[in-house]
Amino acid sequence: MLSRQTLRSVSAARHFSSSASRQTKVAVLGAGGGIGQPTSLLLKQNKLVTSLSLYDIRGAPGVAADVSHVDTASEVKGYAADQLDQALDGAEVIVIPAGVPRKPGMTRDDLFNTNASIVRDLATAIGRVAPKAHILVISNPVNSTVPIVASVLENLKVFDPRRLFGVTTLDVVRASRFLAGIAGTDPADTPVTVVGGHSGVTIVPLLSQSAVGKAVNGEAWEKLVYRIQYGGDEVVKAKDGAGSATLSMAYAAAKFTNQLLRALGGEKGVVAPTFVKSPLFETQGVDFFSTNVELGVNGVEKIHPVGPLSAEEEKLIEACLPELKKNIAKGQSFVSSS
Repeated sequence: MLSRQTLRSVSAARHFSSSASRQTKVAVLGAGGGIGQPTSLLLKQNKLVTSLSLYDIRGAPGVAADVSHVDTASEVKGYAADQLDQALDGAEVIVIPAGVPRKPGMTRDDLFNTNASIVRDLATAIGRVAPKAHILVISNPVNSTVPIVASVLENLKVFDPRRLFGVTTLDVVRASRFLAGIAGTDPADTPVTVVGGHSGVTIVPLLSQSAVGKAVNGEAWEKLVYRIQYGGDEVVKAKDGAGSATLSMAYAAAKFTNQLLRALGGEKGVVAPTFVKSPLFETQGVDFFSTNVELGVNGVEKIHPVGPLSAEEEKLIEACLPELKKNIAKGQSFVSSS
């Protein structure tokens, strides 16, 4: 018969083995920026993160020192501009909010030239140092930057479509919040699926699939759809030149990262809209599309179809696809010509 001491030792060993098996290093590239800083803080609070690696061309060691004082168990380390490889080494999940923010009068396409180069160079380093990492792209324009990452990794012969995600969660968060505001419900009880892409007319909220949303019609529906599609402009205008949606984007980024980490840890049934390599509209030249995706231990497990659409939503999809096709091609062309 085992003694109490032996049983305690066995129990402790099992606990250690279980916790040690999920040592998850998350890297944030662009951690010194307006999105990167609050994202880093939120990820420091996530118990599924055991190591947090913060990188930027300036300021990351300071952000890391600050965030490291938060009383959660994860270890935090900051890396300077010339330490990108060290920041990426061993990372299982890489979140990329790097790039310049949108200013008044700018569209996401206006950001393209600067952010495309930044994302291309980061993707090249990831392909070299951490080719099996799951990559979460926040840098705008997401409709183009995700194809840039895919093309770079393809050229390096390390692209795995199951491990690349464009973070469109902010569109989902906005849709839920804005609809709840109209209906007088709790956003937590008012989920809305948003498909397509991550800018303007490519953002397609499927309100007809929501028990609450299907009651909205006419002018109220048009205004709600417009607000979901152009919610970012609302923030840019309100900040009056001081930036774009950084805090809500950080919240959305941390939310999606948590969903992915749960799935990587073995939790079943984790479904979230995200912009991924998708067969849904491939025949129309749209290689990437955001729809509900079941996440699993390998990343993308199952891409769900768009589902039933109202006549109005079919028109939104019709407007989305040609614009999305152009955005995707722009990213792919940037890599092929650089």
